[in-house]
Amino acid sequence: MTIIPPTATELASHDEDFARAEIYSLLAHLFYAPPAPELLAQLREADDDDSDSVLAPSWNALLACARELDVTAIQAEHDTLFGGVGKPDVYLFGSHYLAGFLNEKPLVRLRDDLAALGLTRDPAMPETEDHIAYLCEVMRFLITGANADTSNLARQRDFFSAHIRPWADDLCAAIMQQPAARFYARLAEFFRDFNNIEAQGFDMLP
Repeated sequence: MTIIPPTATELASHDEDFARAEIYSLLAHLFYAPPAPELLAQLREADDDDSDSVLAPSWNALLACARELDVTAIQAEHDTLFGGVGKPDVYLFGSHYLAGFLNEKPLVRLRDDLAALGLTRDPAMPETEDHIAYLCEVMRFLITGANADTSNLARQRDFFSAHIRPWADDLCAAIMQQPAARFYARLAEFFRDFNNIEAQGFDMLP
């Protein structure tokens, strides 16, 4: 799967499913790599959310941080938190949080579920499928795909409940406690709040 960042117009959409899909796309892009200048410019120019939405405070904080930091600073932060040689400060892979090690049984179960959805990892992507960016992109696909047998609320709920919900809060906490985290601490707060909304919505399904 290819991670494609949303445009400012897409992020401003008021269609609920479309907006959810584009949030997942933004999360995928920003967790996979620091924002390109064009995406950072879109974040800087985006309007603050003055509604009473649960997401408004963390979204506005993310936009404010995007206006404070330049591409180089965010690139350095991404490299410090998630990159480097050897063990990173923060792992972005589900198996680390669910099993304590990389490439463990949760990844095997994930691959089985992806195969059932007809999905495979892009060979150009060196990371394993339990990278949070990949999981967010799968959620986008399950929201926007044309095949109703695959892209529906039940599939979204099942995938989210099995492969994102059990460890996303731990990931967010791990990022927010890092002294070097500024932009990504704000992104983690937004991701945490968005996950909570997603979980509540899926819990209401029959």
